[in-house]
Amino acid sequence: MVTITSIYEGGLRCNAIHGPSGIQLMTDAPLDNHGKGESFSPTDLVATAVANCMMTVMGIAAERHGINLNGTTVSIGKEMSADLPRRIIALRSVMSIPLPADHPQRAMLENAAKACPVKQSLSQEIDSSVEFRWVG
Repeated sequence: MVTITSIYEGGLRCNAIHGPSGIQLMTDAPLDNHGKGESFSPTDLVATAVANCMMTVMGIAAERHGINLNGTTVSIGKEMSADLPRRIIALRSVMSIPLPADHPQRAMLENAAKACPVKQSLSQEIDSSVEFRWVG
């Protein structure tokens, strides 16, 4: 089990400390929710977790097959609800992969990304669509 300790610093900012490494991460409330928007918001971290998890799981699958995914990018758009309770309603991703569209392991790689644990942990009510762009 990994332990993360978060400390409220005031001014709608929190500092999280990753137990195993000691790395720190600051969050700030977004401009549209009383904050200064000077760092990732907690919901931004959810979007970041989805993007990075998809690339990590795809990278694990790629390494097993000797495929180089260096340079792969994900752009993820986060949409919040207009009504209460405030919540994420969409996390739409575009993943650009520097491999040809006819790559023989394309389906395996796309399925690996879609099966990432963070994405699988999201509510089914969240639109978490992924567009894959094979640009190699």
